[in-house]
Amino acid sequence: MKCIANQTEPTTSSKRPIAWLLAVLAAAFIAPPTLAAGKEIVYLTAKADLPFWDTMGKGIKSVVEANGFVFREMDSKLSGETQLKNAQDAIHEGVAGIVISPTNSKTAQEVLDVALKAKVPVVISDIGTTGGEYVTYVKSDNYRGAYEIGTALAGVMKEKGWTAGPFSQITIELSRKNGQDRTNGFRDAMKDGGISNEAPLRQMQDYSADETYGYVKDMLAKTPGLHGLFIETDQPVEGAMRAIKEAKKSRQVLIVSFDAMPRVAELLNNGELIAVGMQQPYLMGSTAADALISSIRGKPPAKQILVPILVATGKNINQLLPVANKTVFGIGAK
Repeated sequence: MKCIANQTEPTTSSKRPIAWLLAVLAAAFIAPPTLAAGKEIVYLTAKADLPFWDTMGKGIKSVVEANGFVFREMDSKLSGETQLKNAQDAIHEGVAGIVISPTNSKTAQEVLDVALKAKVPVVISDIGTTGGEYVTYVKSDNYRGAYEIGTALAGVMKEKGWTAGPFSQITIELSRKNGQDRTNGFRDAMKDGGISNEAPLRQMQDYSADETYGYVKDMLAKTPGLHGLFIETDQPVEGAMRAIKEAKKSRQVLIVSFDAMPRVAELLNNGELIAVGMQQPYLMGSTAADALISSIRGKPPAKQILVPILVATGKNINQLLPVANKTVFGIGAK
């Protein structure tokens, strides 16, 4: 018969360490953000469903995951309020760092201010900021790219004897630094090319093809002699082409644009587009992520990193495509 006379119940004090350990283990399994704290890098994208930002996100993700961090994308949906809320949530969850493509240059500073207080490093990828502290600003050479596009358009207009113009622009938001650079670069090139008659421009609000369709339709009605048009981002180009075709003015109005749609080669080769300034969002994203991770590891990058624009025309697009397929379109990227 087994003797149990000397066995006693555990005291309350002996139970406490066990109960405490079980509670800690339970908390660890139900709080994944705590486990990820300091290992997650968040990308605050201006608008996730636009191809440009989607490709930039892929570039960021490729470098983040290759360096052992967790990647998460948060969509600002072109709302400064949503952007700030996303930033606050990410900081509260203990992220290691943030890459931001802000909704505009003014709202960027709000995010930078809250990140600075929390000592969370931030890299800006495109758009820019009106102020605040950040690790680095990765930007396209928007002025130079737009200048080269304007030079190409002015050259074709001169060949056709259209030096009297007029021309116009449908711009991205001019509260953005990149919008200011594109608009000024294009305008300066047209002026230097001897064409200075500019019709009133329009600023995009929702960046849709339908919005630009309406703008161009109105422009053609008010400026029937329009000969040149600069569309400052990719998807709205479809709306511009639709309006011009409906007005039966495809031979009268020449289009140049910024950023590139997947069928850019077709449009350049058949003359529907004269020139396109192709930003390299995959390269910009991977560069931004690399700069952020270098900073986290104690190696601060340069305060500004300039990524060149690939200026494509019908004469060189086929030569540029092998590079552009990855750096512009993210083809093959995961």
